[in-house]
Amino acid sequence: MRIDIITCLPRLLDSPFSDSILQRAQKKGLVEVNIHDLRKYSTDKHQKIDDYAFGGGAGMVMMIEPIANCIRDLQSKRAYDEVIYMSPDGEQFTQSIANQLSMYKNIIILCGHYKGVDERVRQHFITREISIGDYVLSGGELAAAVVSDAIIRLLPGVLSDETSALTDSFQDDLVAPPVYTRPADFEGMVVPDILLSGHEKKIDDWRFDQAVKRTKKRRPNLLK
Repeated sequence: MRIDIITCLPRLLDSPFSDSILQRAQKKGLVEVNIHDLRKYSTDKHQKIDDYAFGGGAGMVMMIEPIANCIRDLQSKRAYDEVIYMSPDGEQFTQSIANQLSMYKNIIILCGHYKGVDERVRQHFITREISIGDYVLSGGELAAAVVSDAIIRLLPGVLSDETSALTDSFQDDLVAPPVYTRPADFEGMVVPDILLSGHEKKIDDWRFDQAVKRTKKRRPNLLK
């Protein structure tokens, strides 16, 4: 997989992709993440990428020309399955969407900033708009990192135990059940006996039951 992220603040994305699972995935050649500085695609001598909104109003708007130049340059070299714009009013990001995107080969993610992008970008260059929640961030960079993380960890070979991702919360419309580790008894706080029984079928049934109970209590909207 290849993920190309377009941003006017590339350094914001240095850390998320330089540690832990995302770093290992890149070193193993399972994913290629490229960060593109939008200012390099500006035709202005000062590398300007934003301007005042037509009609007035507070805030600046990201210009269409640098964005179009960058997207067209990338698309001239390969075909992309999606050109995603991170936007507060996009479709809500879910595990199901992450699963779908993890099957793609090439993805572009455009990070918004200021008051957003010129509407013509959304109309003519973007194929999908995604939001990570009903709130506003300073820019789309952190949201792009969230989406990328959720996608990359699903790629075969990224996690040491590939079944781990399949048992995460939301994969089956349930949140994950409680988990425990050693010691089995800490200051009188004990692990449920069933988990120490070694009876795999009973343990699976217990975990499913706990997942349903926890989902009913915490996220009842997920239950079908």
